[in-house]
Amino acid sequence: MAIQTKQAIIVGSGAAGLSAACQLIAHSISVYVLERAEKPGGNSIKASSGINGAPTKYQPFPDNFFYEDTVKSVGDVINTATTQRQSLISTLTNSSADAINWLVDEKGIDLSLVAQLGGHSVPRTHRGAGKVPPGASIVTTLLNSLKKSPLFHLETECQVTRVIKEGNSVVGVEYRCKDEVRSINGPVIFASGGFGGDAKGMLAKYRPDLAGYPSTNDPRPGSQDLLTNVGAQLLDMDLVQVHPTSFVDPDDVFKPVKFLAAELLRGEGGILLFDGKRFVNEMETRKTITKAITQLPAEDETPKQWHVQIVLDEGVHKKASPHVDFYLWKGLLRMTTVSELIERFPDTALDSLKNYSALAAGQGEDVLGRKSFGSWGMKEVTPDTIIYVGRVTPAVHFTMGGVQINEHSEVLGAEGKPIQGLWAAGEVTGGIHGENRLGGSSLLECVVFGRIAGDQLAKSLLPS
Repeated sequence: MAIQTKQAIIVGSGAAGLSAACQLIAHSISVYVLERAEKPGGNSIKASSGINGAPTKYQPFPDNFFYEDTVKSVGDVINTATTQRQSLISTLTNSSADAINWLVDEKGIDLSLVAQLGGHSVPRTHRGAGKVPPGASIVTTLLNSLKKSPLFHLETECQVTRVIKEGNSVVGVEYRCKDEVRSINGPVIFASGGFGGDAKGMLAKYRPDLAGYPSTNDPRPGSQDLLTNVGAQLLDMDLVQVHPTSFVDPDDVFKPVKFLAAELLRGEGGILLFDGKRFVNEMETRKTITKAITQLPAEDETPKQWHVQIVLDEGVHKKASPHVDFYLWKGLLRMTTVSELIERFPDTALDSLKNYSALAAGQGEDVLGRKSFGSWGMKEVTPDTIIYVGRVTPAVHFTMGGVQINEHSEVLGAEGKPIQGLWAAGEVTGGIHGENRLGGSSLLECVVFGRIAGDQLAKSLLPS
């Protein structure tokens, strides 16, 4: 049965879903967004380090290395499904400047500050100068603009239970909303996120070795099975990113859901200590830093946690004050002095801080390989020098695997052919990030492929 009405369904209300909705409404198509959580925003609203873009007017110097950095981060799996991966990565990186421009110029979002995160060869991760984190800024701005349109419809606490397919085309979804089963007709964009919180379901199936790890995700089931039921193919489901730095709340040490310690903290100069000593280049990829931490002795087993300290100085605080002040308010960071570290680690802490401060001042080369020191400004290290300290540990953060898509955000079925009436964007998809996702590329993926999905769905409904 061909779809006659000019309406579309979006599953998920994070940055991918909202970006898609903006494009659809720009084409005068009614949009019905179904969100399973109580409030919209998904994990996107929690994203705190920024969104990648290159080259942009905010970068301090030309940047032509984004594609190469991403391919390097993808790792050896670039040698499988190579053409498909290269096409997705090219689309992501080549569209990144346009995504920043769209958010800034059309939506009025401040993304004027640029930082360098781990795995990036140059600064390209954008955030605003105000107190609102970039994820929240993007989500709330897009959502507020959408709410002004009579074409936008949002239902929360609604769980999609089935994708409806007739013949070779997806024509709608069934969903449960407040104990009532409903259905809606229309082509569908899935922007429902990953399965990092599905500890007893998909995560246990594809990565049983991560059982017992804490997570930065709320405990919700993955949604990829809804798509495989209509023929979607999966890719990279075993590739799960464990973020090296999530905070261990001193008031609730064993809580399984953790609050992320933004990569921005390290990008702006923060360091990681174990027993008072640096042990890794803090600007390496998340995969590399996680491996370095998990090779150390664990502190706890349920959940599995390590006792690594993240240390910031006043220079980092000043540059990342919205983040640091928020973490201080949450009790995840505390302001103290170097004397506390000396007391705990009398043989190592003082020398570690002195050596790092000298490196940041341009005195010598780091034996661990760090070359960018952000805003670290500590010069004279004394017991009374103010620092900011928190305990961090690795946590399941992002699932790189998901349903296969092409550069048009079309969901691929058997033999790599698009499934008519079905698109996907964001963490529900696989193939872009490979073995490691670069910080700042999750929001970018959502905006780039969300907008593509919206435009492509609109193209399918409108006269040629």
